[in-house]
Amino acid sequence: MANISAKDVMELRKQTDCGMMECKKALTEADGNFEKAVELLRERGLATAAKKAGRVAAEGMVYATYCSKCKVGCVIEVNAETDFVAKNEKFVGFVKDVAELIIKQNPADVDALMACKMGEGTVDDALKALILVIKENIKIRRFARYEGVCAAYVHGGGTHAVLVHFDTDCGDNAAFEAYGKDIAMQIAAANPGYLCESEVPAEVLAKEKEVLLAQMANDPKTANKPDAIKEKMIVGKLKKFYKENCLVDQEFVKDGDLSIAQYTEKCAKEMGGSIKILGFTRFEKGEGLEKRSEDFAAEVAAAAAGN
Repeated sequence: MANISAKDVMELRKQTDCGMMECKKALTEADGNFEKAVELLRERGLATAAKKAGRVAAEGMVYATYCSKCKVGCVIEVNAETDFVAKNEKFVGFVKDVAELIIKQNPADVDALMACKMGEGTVDDALKALILVIKENIKIRRFARYEGVCAAYVHGGGTHAVLVHFDTDCGDNAAFEAYGKDIAMQIAAANPGYLCESEVPAEVLAKEKEVLLAQMANDPKTANKPDAIKEKMIVGKLKKFYKENCLVDQEFVKDGDLSIAQYTEKCAKEMGGSIKILGFTRFEKGEGLEKRSEDFAAEVAAAAAGN
């Protein structure tokens, strides 16, 4: 049997971030073979990762980035079980590396992304190795990618991320970066559901009109008004709906006298070119996911039962 030194254990711990006893046990089982010990720990990490895969992962971070050289942008959400993981350097580094990979390799969806080459293996391999280190369930939930001039913005250390896509000849203008950030911050703060009026689905408008008609019917001041008058009132109220829900119609948060469309036109004129907002993606960390419920008594009971 090989003599396992403290130096060997420390070196294995440094490379894998596993506990001292786990490293010593792996080296002993591998008869001092360092590579085999790493593989043993990876195998055990994969088993641990599989066990953790059923736990709720609704924390983590969202991230957006833009490559001005290749003119491609990406926004991504990667979830973990607890919020402090978002501050872990390895986790943050993984998220940023995956975003760069998406820009370069252009996977069609998350499944295709998991099979993309990353380092010596795939993204799936790298994710499982990270789970071994972090000791939490981690999932790449979603991403969006735009080709063309973009603006990327990350708020609150990864609670909100926005990627905006433009058609413009001002992309290389120094002032465009500030304009793009303004638009991305507007989206992060005001959370528009649509880019413009034409993008609002017909069923959404029909539902809004139905609600407005019901409100009028229940209001003594408008209940008995002619249908033609009600229709005109609905047109006015829908303008308010568009102003609240469509990006280009929203009031600019930095200057309430301007709409986003007007601010865009103003900036384009100042830069001597044209700017058109083509689309945007806004991710909010854990949006729509079930949050982990903390039940310490149940956790202790489960541990006692060997679960």
